[in-house]
Amino acid sequence: MLPTLLIVDDERATREGLRSALEEEFDVYTASGVEEALTILKSEPIQLLLTDLRLGGDSGMDLLEMAQKLPEPPVSLIMTAYGSVDTAVEAMRRGAWHFVTKPLNLDEVEMLLKRALRGRTLETENRQLVTQVKQAHKIDKLIGKSPAMNRVFDLIRQVAPTRATILIEGESGTGKEVVANTLHHLSGRPVGKMVTVNCAALSPQLLESELFGHEKGAFTGAAQKRIGRFEQADGGTLFLDEIGEIDAPTQVKLLRMLSERTIERVGSNTPIKVDVRVITATNKNLLSLVEQGTFREDLYFRLNVVKLEMPPLRTRREDIVLLANSFLGEFAKENDRPKKPLTDGAMQLLLSYPWPGNVRELRTAIEHGVVMSNDPVIDVRHLPQFLHSAPIPKIDAPLLLKNPLVAPADFNLHALESNAIRGALAAAGDNRTRAAELLGISRRTLQRKLKEFNF
Repeated sequence: MLPTLLIVDDERATREGLRSALEEEFDVYTASGVEEALTILKSEPIQLLLTDLRLGGDSGMDLLEMAQKLPEPPVSLIMTAYGSVDTAVEAMRRGAWHFVTKPLNLDEVEMLLKRALRGRTLETENRQLVTQVKQAHKIDKLIGKSPAMNRVFDLIRQVAPTRATILIEGESGTGKEVVANTLHHLSGRPVGKMVTVNCAALSPQLLESELFGHEKGAFTGAAQKRIGRFEQADGGTLFLDEIGEIDAPTQVKLLRMLSERTIERVGSNTPIKVDVRVITATNKNLLSLVEQGTFREDLYFRLNVVKLEMPPLRTRREDIVLLANSFLGEFAKENDRPKKPLTDGAMQLLLSYPWPGNVRELRTAIEHGVVMSNDPVIDVRHLPQFLHSAPIPKIDAPLLLKNPLVAPADFNLHALESNAIRGALAAAGDNRTRAAELLGISRRTLQRKLKEFNF
């Protein structure tokens, strides 16, 4: 894939002359002023910016400063007919890598652009190599000790260094995107980046353009050429979330990409070779969609080289304590609050709840507790209301004993009875009549017990 270059000049002849001279070595975009240039810079992955110092009533210096504030700023060179040491110093101060004087020497311009690109490539490689070293021997942000999660960890370590296409299946909220990011970080592809597309969030036409890009004039509203996500992910990883939502024509183009490792932009017949590792995810059963005739069988086999199934949280309850501990620390830091332990009753409530929203729902519950508690601990009343519809909490005492979050308690009969009453009240939403029914005792007995335990 050619490196991307944006040329900004208010003189059409200069723009088109530079395009003609450089388009064999660069994927060239052009703009006549600051506003048009910023629109392109914010929508396209521009690597190099070549701008005139004077743009009618605008200033190329201002454009430089704005470009440097972008999440991924381009390497910038400035053109000027007013070359001087002062101009060069000011351009460098505002973010320019170099400057060239008019009339332009096209060979010099091309040489400087290539040199600037090499410098940026080395800088990116070094930064990503540092990230890779930090991620070594670590399954980033994935937490668990259950047999189900250990199987996930083993599979990630096995397949991450390969080029195999991976299909991640699992319910919403189980952490499929976290797995995809982990696979990328451990993939051994330090130069490439991770690009994510939510296939369910876009209409079929927009999805096709988003994935494969389009040429100028390819359809109504296509005022500029657009680079697609496959080209953006060249040398790295493309994560396609909710893959079961893509329409039939897009399935055909995706199949071709996986088969031939080439794409075509919308409105073009020119194949573009891309080196992309594809990871897909879905909360649906793709094989069932194949049987229903809504998903191509040949594409399913291409995507399903390795299948990784994320277990729902309700099947790995031993991980709830670890996850809660991690989230407590995360949200305490995020909200500038001290990390507080969960009480026995609060932990029992977490352990008993079925978690239909999985890990994502647990994160929400813990964040709510962190924000709502002004006490030294996080108790049942600090947790969100939806948890209180859970059945009577049942808890494995040895699991609680190992829990570093729970406030200390003696697991004698008195403590167990106290926990049972606390849990029943939580499950009943503090309705004492309902709590007594859940406990199998009379309301009068419950009242006596509440006084006994100073509730």
